[in-house]
Amino acid sequence: MKKVIFVVMKRAIVAVTNDLTTDQRVDRTCKTLLKAGYLPLLVGRRMKNSRTTSPRPYQTQRLRLLFEKGPWFYAEYNIRLFFFLLFRPCDLVVSNDLDTLPAVYLAKTIKRFFGPRRAPIHIHDCHEYFRGVPELSGRKTVTATWKWIEDRIFPNLQIVLAVNQSVAELYTKEYGIRISILRNVPFRKGLEGARNKQSMKIAAQQKIILYQGAVNIDRGLEEAIQAMGYIKTDAILVIAGIGDIYQSLVDYTSRQGLSEKVRFLGQVSFEQLHSVTLMADLGLSIEKDVSINYHFCLPNKFLDYIQANVPVLVSPFPEMKKIVDEYQIGEFIENHDPVYLALVFDRILNDRPGLELYRKNLKKAAAELCWENEENQLRSLLK
Repeated sequence: MKKVIFVVMKRAIVAVTNDLTTDQRVDRTCKTLLKAGYLPLLVGRRMKNSRTTSPRPYQTQRLRLLFEKGPWFYAEYNIRLFFFLLFRPCDLVVSNDLDTLPAVYLAKTIKRFFGPRRAPIHIHDCHEYFRGVPELSGRKTVTATWKWIEDRIFPNLQIVLAVNQSVAELYTKEYGIRISILRNVPFRKGLEGARNKQSMKIAAQQKIILYQGAVNIDRGLEEAIQAMGYIKTDAILVIAGIGDIYQSLVDYTSRQGLSEKVRFLGQVSFEQLHSVTLMADLGLSIEKDVSINYHFCLPNKFLDYIQANVPVLVSPFPEMKKIVDEYQIGEFIENHDPVYLALVFDRILNDRPGLELYRKNLKKAAAELCWENEENQLRSLLK
């Protein structure tokens, strides 16, 4: 008679405030949790314009809320998430960024009163230096509120992850806690399956300058669009993503008569994004130095460009500069003047030997800066 062996997997809940469609980092986290013997449940929210998520090897749940932005959204989401966690048993809970931390921390604390075994292990993942985002610039009351929350929770956290060394040092200096580094690098990806240019009404000979990611303020997008009015190369600027200034940029492009040179793709799921990235000849990450968060950023798009073998043009911020200098995979901007940007676009796109060298170096960078290597940091913590 054959023996039947039952494997009891631990349960994990991963919390974010987005609608799960484009968040690659938490997708990778959940897949690593699966490998480590957990059954992950990824919890986010459903918005009015949210797309249906593709099938995943783990469970997902999106909460429907009355508010979609502002203080009432954050309050409502944390209240809903708190009760969701309080009555759902789990062995591990992961809060992502400060805007999910209050609910997760409070739920774990209350569960501890019912016995140590009832309280899950808590990992807090800092995707960015939250109080340093440009959206909080000049908003003293809102920033002070988040700071008040941080001051009461951060010193009590036992396992904290940060997206890079710079962000880790900021939090360590402020709260004196030990922080582990878990960079937001993508899975290793191939170079096949590029989207057909004709499907986007782009001529085969046209070069593609790509920006992908959140379409928010101070990303250099206004200047990049203006630069397309001065560029001499037969090229088109493709913007893949949505955000706070998306519609205003679409309207601005139309008013400037640049609609033929700028293509807006809107929201693209991370499962489909790589096929778009593969089309590009140059990838942009030209944020302005307006906040601590931007200054120390290591953006998803920058690392996605590397996996797609796309040379980069980036702001000379510490974390990106370190990688570009080490691997020699692109260039830096000196300012955001549209005429200057157009000259840089022209020079890079027409420098064939330079582009070939960058692409050669990108292969090495892609092999090393991938989740298959980085996830060992997370798996070590879980053990």
